[in-house]
Amino acid sequence: MNGRIITVAAAQYPVEFIGTWTRYAQKVSAMVEEAAGQGAELLVFPEYASLELASLFPADVYGDIHKQLDALQALLPRFRRLFCELAQSHDCYIVAPSFPELLADGTFVNRAYVCRPDASFDFQDKLIMTRFETEQWHITPGREAKVFAARFGRFAVNICYDAEFPLLARRQVEAGADLIVVPTCTDTHAGYYRVQTGSRARALENQCYVVTAPVVGVAAWSEAIDINVGAAGVFAPIDYGFPSDGVLATGAINEAMWLLADLDLAQIARVRAEGQVYNYRDWARQFDSDVIPVTVPEPGWLVPAMVTSVVRDGVKRDA
Repeated sequence: MNGRIITVAAAQYPVEFIGTWTRYAQKVSAMVEEAAGQGAELLVFPEYASLELASLFPADVYGDIHKQLDALQALLPRFRRLFCELAQSHDCYIVAPSFPELLADGTFVNRAYVCRPDASFDFQDKLIMTRFETEQWHITPGREAKVFAARFGRFAVNICYDAEFPLLARRQVEAGADLIVVPTCTDTHAGYYRVQTGSRARALENQCYVVTAPVVGVAAWSEAIDINVGAAGVFAPIDYGFPSDGVLATGAINEAMWLLADLDLAQIARVRAEGQVYNYRDWARQFDSDVIPVTVPEPGWLVPAMVTSVVRDGVKRDA
């Protein structure tokens, strides 16, 4: 890291029936202008916020979770170009709303494009699917956990559910990421808190920054994104120089807004080298081969053979 302090903006994106491409382009252009105008160098849009584009099609398309996936492919080149042009014109990096993209083999992935100030782009695919994505949408997982080089340093993307699995982020952090951004789309408070809890845990164990960006609002016309619950968050290690709860900033839940925060990336290296604890450095110690699991039965009741029997039966029994 080069020690710069950067401003990150996380969108609490208000989904709506957008109706036309012109309205959509005006909406996201105004949002980018607002955040970039406040000095944001990295802008993060949420997971599946692109699905409001389904409202450009007839009701029998936007009301069908499968038909809309096919129809949306016609808009992908224009969608990607829009965000790359905005990144170039505002001299910033943009993690665009994730998009359900059809691949050459006929499968769909949940893909977040990373657009750079020179209008080039790359992407991160979601790696672990939720039940809805697997069972109803048939979205398939990606294969690569990428780390993106930027002029301010390196960052990674964990799309929503991915943030709840520590080994994914760990691979990216070990490859140089000091910042992880988490585009999210959750339809319950429980879903929101699952992602937030996972994100805070990733910041703790990796001693890195984590930024979440949710979809908010109601879209009764869409079976896919009809209800959206969430608030953006910026989380840090719980150590010297950071808040005692690791929370740098949070947005107002379910309100349309940008959440901006200034992040000192050099502070990550300092806390890993001189912190109260060494979570990042001590990661491998949990896999110490000298540590073995031991089952301790309640005295005078269960013996190991009985414990094995309970597990083998697969039946929960109250002691």
